[in-house]
Amino acid sequence: MEKYDVVVIGSGPGGYVCAIRCAQLGMKTALIEKYQSLGGTCLNVGCIPSKALLDSSEHYHNASKRFEKHGIKTGTLEIDFAQMIKRKSEVVEQTVAGIDFLMKKNKIDVLRGVGSFVSANEINVTPEKGKAFKIETTNTVIATGSKPNFFPGMEPDKKRIITSTEALSLSEIPKQLIVIGGGVIGLELGSVYARLGSQVSVVEFLDKIVPTMDETLGKELQRVLKKEGMKFFLEHRVEKVSVKGKVVTLKAKDKNGKAVEMTGDYCLVAVGRKPYTEGLGLDKVGIKTDKAGRIEVDDNLKTSVRGIYAIGDVVRGAMLAHKAEEEGVYVAEFMAGQKPHIDHNLIPGVVYTWPEVASVGKTEEQLKEGNVAYKVGSFPFRASGRARASMDIDGLIKVLADEKTDEILGVHMIGPRAADMIAEAVVAMEFKASAEDIGRITHAHPTFTEAFKEAALDASDKRALHT
Repeated sequence: MEKYDVVVIGSGPGGYVCAIRCAQLGMKTALIEKYQSLGGTCLNVGCIPSKALLDSSEHYHNASKRFEKHGIKTGTLEIDFAQMIKRKSEVVEQTVAGIDFLMKKNKIDVLRGVGSFVSANEINVTPEKGKAFKIETTNTVIATGSKPNFFPGMEPDKKRIITSTEALSLSEIPKQLIVIGGGVIGLELGSVYARLGSQVSVVEFLDKIVPTMDETLGKELQRVLKKEGMKFFLEHRVEKVSVKGKVVTLKAKDKNGKAVEMTGDYCLVAVGRKPYTEGLGLDKVGIKTDKAGRIEVDDNLKTSVRGIYAIGDVVRGAMLAHKAEEEGVYVAEFMAGQKPHIDHNLIPGVVYTWPEVASVGKTEEQLKEGNVAYKVGSFPFRASGRARASMDIDGLIKVLADEKTDEILGVHMIGPRAADMIAEAVVAMEFKASAEDIGRITHAHPTFTEAFKEAALDASDKRALHT
């Protein structure tokens, strides 16, 4: 049997990054992946392809709705949806090829097949074709990710009742798209098709969208998306989704128990994701999962079995690619005897609609619940010269700071390039910056990031300059 210092099961962002860092630290490393392409959900049917379609649909939306105001006359526009999907696939192929290159560069053995535990130090690899084989390892990192979730009555048939995977490769633009779930996945893909002309209806069980984010962001995002034609049915419990021919029928009940029925040609089930641990043989090594199916780990991401770690979507915490990457690096460095750092409170969350939504740290609701004394500062993009120049005046930046110390506790933004701007807030909070610190840092003019400075000034001493 081939023997390795570490074997990583799963080649998503957490897995392949962990493997690279292990190799950089001198460990003999193998990466097990059951699919032919590396990169996991994120690169193949998640983060990357969805952003490709979001960008394509945003270009069309701007050309059809905003170019004339800029003095650009385009004439009759036409969508070549097949080309849009083809371009998305090309982006995925290029990205996946880059991961293949990184594996070769770092001398990581890529083993194709399903990895399952024989014992704590022995793993069986079963390829799609050919004979199974065993490998020996000192350490193992489980990075098998997650898969789309669904509840009884909304089981996907992957043709008309679809998950995010199928939504990324449709052969036509839906005339009427029903989205179950007002979270990140549902809103991103819903906005793609809304921009391309679909009538999108979002059905959400809770009383707000993006419920894990600060309430201010959800309200503003809903306002903007409604303005663009999306419909929202909040506090609706889905009871049954059925298909007859090319028509999907959704039956639900509103908060008062009144029956609601709607039809469409597709229904996207986007009610979150669940950890994927099937076929790992966790029972053979005595690793347990919690009620949500997540592998239990300690603060160093160690499981209950010596030498076996777990990262990413299969453990507690937000199901985010960058969270998995950071945990992958953490585990590699911990195994190497280093003292790595990761603050799960400072892992930013992003919704890639337009305007973009981004958040880090505590929400106002969490601070209230924890009885933390805080102060609030905000600044609307409508007051930003740069935003007016680009016609991106929707949204705001909100800063939450400790009432006594002025330390920044949370930053929440919805607006242009919020996904990129949130990084400044993460850096500031990693170094325990105060709101006044940000307010006193020179920000280039005119930029979108000036809004962060102004919101910080507002939080620090109610001295924003441009409102």
